[in-house]
Amino acid sequence: MKRPVIGLALGSGGARGFAHLGVLKALHDAGIQVDLIAGSSMGALVGSLYCAGQDMDQLYKLARTFKRKYYLDFTVPKMGFIQGKRIKEYISLFTHRKNIEDLKIPFAVIATDLKTGEKVIFKEGNTANAVRASISIPGIFVPEKIGDRLLVDGGVVDRVPISVAREMGADIVIGVDCAHFDGSNEVQSIYDVIIQSIEIMQEELLSQIDLNADFMLKPDIKKYSSRAFTDIEEIVNEGEKEANLHIKSIRTYIEHWKEPENEAE
Repeated sequence: MKRPVIGLALGSGGARGFAHLGVLKALHDAGIQVDLIAGSSMGALVGSLYCAGQDMDQLYKLARTFKRKYYLDFTVPKMGFIQGKRIKEYISLFTHRKNIEDLKIPFAVIATDLKTGEKVIFKEGNTANAVRASISIPGIFVPEKIGDRLLVDGGVVDRVPISVAREMGADIVIGVDCAHFDGSNEVQSIYDVIIQSIEIMQEELLSQIDLNADFMLKPDIKKYSSRAFTDIEEIVNEGEKEANLHIKSIRTYIEHWKEPENEAE
């Protein structure tokens, strides 16, 4: 009997999205192989580094040393405050300047077409460009232009891209949701207003759709800011802790998984 294909759907969440790293580490340490990843926004950034072949030690080191200054290249506000060239170069460097189709693990990046409202899924092409599009928080980052599309944050249309992981061929999908709105964050700047508004919108959107993941992990990271990038180590640890709570169930599910008869013929 063949082994089921394990897919991860890594969602948005700003700085809280570093919890994805903890999930990846827990799965890695448990010997659960991840066969493919679909990522929205911060999930796309973390997923791209993992799929490019960065080992867990290196990823943890990158997370611990990540600072806001890596992406704060301000521009005269027209379509966004942040130009996005710095973060694109960061992504390009640590994905070895590879195209998506050349990464070590199959990977899909979700972005939103600002003109049409469509979900755009990248499975090939320049990795850094696609991820830069997927993390383009509307109003904060200047949208990324790819071809004739003007692209913004993938989390606008698909906060946790479970359906994309399924379409890529995953038999078992593990979703990771890091974008929790709880209303406790202080709103003091236009940046806060935009982020908080998007979090409210995503929370409402998520409540309206059926998330058909086999496992949905929700790290306990509400107390940490999605904007500050200051408690990254603690956020990563919460991701690891949440995944470890599910490892036994995931293992059992994999062991008892049976290939659907119509596909086995």
